[in-house]
Amino acid sequence: MPARLPVSRASAEVTNVGVFTQPGAGARFDWGLTGAAELGRVCAVLVVVDVLSFTTAVEVAVSRGSRVHPFPWGEQAAEYARRVGAVAAVGRRQTTPEHPWSLSPAALRTAPVVADLVLPSPNGSAISAAASATGMPVVAACLRNARAVGRWLRHQGYGTNDAAVGVVAAGERWPDGSLRPSVEDQLGAACVLDALAGVPGGLSVEAAMALAALASTPDVPAAVRGCVSGRELAEGGFAEDVEVAAEIGVSDVVPVLRHGYFAPA
Repeated sequence: MPARLPVSRASAEVTNVGVFTQPGAGARFDWGLTGAAELGRVCAVLVVVDVLSFTTAVEVAVSRGSRVHPFPWGEQAAEYARRVGAVAAVGRRQTTPEHPWSLSPAALRTAPVVADLVLPSPNGSAISAAASATGMPVVAACLRNARAVGRWLRHQGYGTNDAAVGVVAAGERWPDGSLRPSVEDQLGAACVLDALAGVPGGLSVEAAMALAALASTPDVPAAVRGCVSGRELAEGGFAEDVEVAAEIGVSDVVPVLRHGYFAPA
């Protein structure tokens, strides 16, 4: 597991590094691992959004009673799972009747419940694992529980400039490993930010612009089905995952990452 979030190269090349943390706002928004690193330096809590895999899978698994351990994608996840006494999830196409646990939210709805599940992924899980090393709470949000996450954050007193919320859209990856911003994660982040729109510290410009995507998307589930990531999953045989991820506001479960695993708040 990575020791800490990386430092943005852009921050190292300018004098006023603090500007990248979007100061003066109670709710802030950024993308990917590097964006999480910037917000993680100053925010009191991070919300990770990875709609078409990780955070939806976390919500499903936690709602069924599992503790979910995030871990970057790779073969070492199985070894980590052995060390912590957990079951390691595998890729969607690597499941067997004896080992049905994967990043597929649909599969996790029917798989046997395990006490501890290591859920590796290259995006949301990697961001969550790195952020947890800082000691701050990390929340897993998706379309299914975004409203509940927003309510919980406000109830906990987050959303002031002194206790800012950092909302991080995980995004996807291009073949060269670079970040590909994704429609589904921006919409998921927008749903969280919509629930935070009245916080005392207000929204940063970046958060407000992310939220604006919601107003211009009258049918969010249709957008998730029709976006590149949704079509990719459906055409690959995992249309049910898209349907599970596109369900809005159906869950009150707020998975919070503390002590190395996600559990209900």
